[in-house]
Amino acid sequence: MMIRTVIGGLLGGFAMFITGFIFWGTPLSALAMSRAEGQASANLQAALAQALNTTGTGVYTIPDPATAEGTILYGKGPVAQIFYNSSGFPVMDSASLIGGLILALVVGVLIALALRFVTTGFAERARVSLIFALAGVLWMHVGQSVFNHAPWGYILYLGFSDFVALAVAGLIAAKLMDGAKPAVGTVH
Repeated sequence: MMIRTVIGGLLGGFAMFITGFIFWGTPLSALAMSRAEGQASANLQAALAQALNTTGTGVYTIPDPATAEGTILYGKGPVAQIFYNSSGFPVMDSASLIGGLILALVVGVLIALALRFVTTGFAERARVSLIFALAGVLWMHVGQSVFNHAPWGYILYLGFSDFVALAVAGLIAAKLMDGAKPAVGTVH
C-alpha cells in the first residue's frame, strides 16, 4: 500500500529531523565539538577572513598539498580541513531548519520506498533498515577518520547521531508498513 509507505516515510523523516535536533540543537552537541577560547577564536576568524575571503566560500585543505612546499608543510602539521562560509549566518538559522525538515521528509520517504522492495514483515524490514543505516554511517562518516584523519570524537558522535536518526526513520516506516505486501517489479 503506497499510502502506508508515504505516511511511514513522512513520519520516519520527521522523527529523523527531531533526532538530529536532539543531537545537534541541544547542549549534547558540545560532546562532539572542540572549542577555541575567546581571543583565539577571534584571531582565527580574522585570519580566515584575511586569507580566504578573496577566494570565497568553499572547503579548504590547509596547507594545500598540491605543491611541493604544501606537501612538506602538510607532513609537518598542523593540518586542517575547513568548511568556510565568507558571509556568516545566524547560529539558529530558521531557513536551514526549514530546508533540513524538507530534506528529512524526503529522505524518510526514500527509505520507506526502498523498504517496499524488501520481503513483508516488520522484522525483515527492520533488519534491512539497521544494516543499511550502519553501512552508510561507517562508509560516509567513519571513512573520514580512516582516510582523512578526521578527529575520532567528532566523527563517532556524528556517526552515532546519524545512525540513530536513520534507524529511527527506517524502523518507523517498517512498522507502519507492517503487513503491506512488498513491491515486485514496480512501485504502485
